[in-house]
Amino acid sequence: MSKDFKKSYKFAIKTSLFITLVLTLILGVFLFYHGLFEFYSLGIFLVSSYLVSFFIIQYRVENFIYKRVKKIYDNVTLLDATTLRPNQITTDMATLTREVEKFAEDKKLEIETLKIRETYRKEFMGNVSHELKTPLFTVQGYILTLLDGAMKDKTVRKKYLQRAGKGVERLIYIVKDLDMITKLEAGDLHLHLENFNIVEMVQNAFDLLEMKAAKKNITLTFDIPYEEAIWVYADRERIQQVLSNLVVNSIKYGKKGGTTEISIENLIKNKVIVRVTDNGEGIEKANIPRLFERFYRVDKSGSRKEGGSGLGLSIVKHIIEAHNEKIYVESVFGVGSEFSFTMEKSKSPSKITTSEKTGNGRKKA
Repeated sequence: MSKDFKKSYKFAIKTSLFITLVLTLILGVFLFYHGLFEFYSLGIFLVSSYLVSFFIIQYRVENFIYKRVKKIYDNVTLLDATTLRPNQITTDMATLTREVEKFAEDKKLEIETLKIRETYRKEFMGNVSHELKTPLFTVQGYILTLLDGAMKDKTVRKKYLQRAGKGVERLIYIVKDLDMITKLEAGDLHLHLENFNIVEMVQNAFDLLEMKAAKKNITLTFDIPYEEAIWVYADRERIQQVLSNLVVNSIKYGKKGGTTEISIENLIKNKVIVRVTDNGEGIEKANIPRLFERFYRVDKSGSRKEGGSGLGLSIVKHIIEAHNEKIYVESVFGVGSEFSFTMEKSKSPSKITTSEKTGNGRKKA
């Protein structure tokens, strides 16, 4: 405390001392010259002069600094003038120093954030451009070839139109995924919540993707036989999309003759966790934090050969978060990956009372 006091009033103390000594010396010479010199009177004058000088100088200095600092706050609108008080001002200008340091730290953080966003924006624009131009150029190439004379050959015409049609389908697929991402991020997608059997949904996903898995001789299976239904409360269509995307990814990056396994486990009283595990190529640790970014690909060349919009995992994450649930990923490169997400459990429809049924409705994402 004493250290702060001496630091704050250093200027006033020294200046008052100089003024007091000078005035006392002048007064002493004057009294001595006129024969009125008294140590007692001179001592009283010295003390009084010092105290008066100190308080006047300190007040004037604080007032002077406050006005100048206030002007700086008013001119530099980014500084918060409401935090400035006259009683905070000292001759070492500590308040202004703290404010400027805080301002500099905030600006530094803001600049770093903007740099990260700018890098992300450039990557995103580059990825969108790449994803769209490939099917566009494909469609354009086939159409120009047909216009240049190939249209007269019926066999070639049909083949090229079919290939151009596939390019258009890919464009539509990408645009639909982009539209869904936009709606999910803006909160414009409505979730139609209902009770359904998650075991049955997983089996449907297996049946739907069985042929795709067979091309790489990948086995789609449960971890154990689920003889009883497990009821959850969510948007059936969106969760079906989540499961399909995760299983497709496990097939896409799985090794030939591998396995994709799904387990459904009780997490807490009202939650279950669904795990999608494969023994494929796995993901390097450095890539895991960016897995759910739009268009981010771990294996740039391989993933493009496999197709897809590059938005699947991003959509999965947004759908799960729209349900106020969590999604997790664990992976060891060269060993395999596990994606898991939580869901709210519900009762079997036969056990739901009439009042509980009327509680079912829609939820905005």
